[in-house]
Amino acid sequence: MAGLVNFEDENEVKEFLDNLGVEYSFQCYKEKNAEGCQRLADYLEGIKKNYEATAQVLKHNCETNGNAASCYKLGTYHVTGKGGVTKCLKTAYSCFMRSCNADEKKSIDACHFVGTLAHDGRAMEGGPDTAVALQYYRKACDGGFAPSCFNLSTLFIEGNAKGLGGDMPQALKYANRACELGHVWGCANASRMYRLGDGTEKDEKKAEELANRAKQLHGMGKEKQLKFGE
Repeated sequence: MAGLVNFEDENEVKEFLDNLGVEYSFQCYKEKNAEGCQRLADYLEGIKKNYEATAQVLKHNCETNGNAASCYKLGTYHVTGKGGVTKCLKTAYSCFMRSCNADEKKSIDACHFVGTLAHDGRAMEGGPDTAVALQYYRKACDGGFAPSCFNLSTLFIEGNAKGLGGDMPQALKYANRACELGHVWGCANASRMYRLGDGTEKDEKKAEELANRAKQLHGMGKEKQLKFGE
């Protein structure tokens, strides 16, 4: 049938992929289509393995079109220096912030990394900024991003331990939310808090339920893992 590609024929596959790259380039630079630029970046990265060219497209699409996915991916490139870009966490932070504020599909992941960089202070002039970390972890958590909910819980626990205005009921709230979203350690922390009565009345039954949930998630490998810079 006309139009179908025989994927067992190397020449046909190569021609098909080359044409795909031309099509995405046209969408990006001639039609000025942000989604086309992102498709071109994905093509260059995933098919051609040309990370330098990918970085150039990501930079164009982020800076010119404000595309959240491209800003996010460009941020990850700046974390590691991939594609020949400058390895710079401050620049990565700026890219993640732009993606986060765009409120698009990839924005939630970007908000988490804004929170992460503010939390550990590596991209901040004055060191860790808990207020900023809380703000962006909350945004990501509200979007259903389990690691941000867990990190919120941790921040409230740390604040309590250091006498910095921690809030154990809030810590429990976010540990529970992380657990609901499938985060193993969220379940484990919530279980411990119910067992000890941290931020709530002691509840052995609830503690046991959450401990079993943690074991179940661990066995299923359900927890969403997102390494910094991916």
